[in-house]
Amino acid sequence: LDGDDFGIDCDLGEDDLHPAGFFEPYPSRAVNNIYFDTYDYFAYRENLSGASARSKVRYRWYGDTKEPDSGTLEVKRRRGGLGWKLSYRTGAVPILDSTWTELRHALRKAIPAAGTLWLDANPLAVLMNHYRRRYFETSDRRVRLTFDWNQRVFDQRASPGPAFDQRAHLPDTVVVELKFDPTDRRFASSLIQGLPLRLSRNSKYVIGCQAIQRG
Repeated sequence: LDGDDFGIDCDLGEDDLHPAGFFEPYPSRAVNNIYFDTYDYFAYRENLSGASARSKVRYRWYGDTKEPDSGTLEVKRRRGGLGWKLSYRTGAVPILDSTWTELRHALRKAIPAAGTLWLDANPLAVLMNHYRRRYFETSDRRVRLTFDWNQRVFDQRASPGPAFDQRAHLPDTVVVELKFDPTDRRFASSLIQGLPLRLSRNSKYVIGCQAIQRG
């Protein structure tokens, strides 16, 4: 299951245990993303339709900060039932008090040519989101499970630079994602059967776009 493509509603009590032996490999943290798209919202449209071949571009950093020491330009890709991610690490790039032109210029300088092609093809900053995430892994580390909650979305379409004040309304939900190697698909599917979860399609980018459209 690819990270942003499926969400799982869950209801786990404190005493619920699972035979796979999930443990928490490191503490929870805040996740921040800026999503980029074409001027005609091609990535939004193909992800909304659930096209078998689709992608989306985002800049991600971690922590409760608006001026991170490092980040990553990520390209989420999907072909058929398989998803993967291209990652281009950066050092500190200016976010506060930067225009989108200045931020894209800083990103282009920090990443290799393969990454700039994706950034140049998706020049429009559409939205920014922020949420908390907890991480769990099976005892054999074959499957990772993440819990995302307290998601906030900020409209960027009309702003000359990153804006943290154009917040859109989102329902209060928890999203659970399972991530695993394709060779472990059967094993991961068996884990889902042992958890009180309800599988549904979920894309944080699509949901965020719909939220900012509603205002």
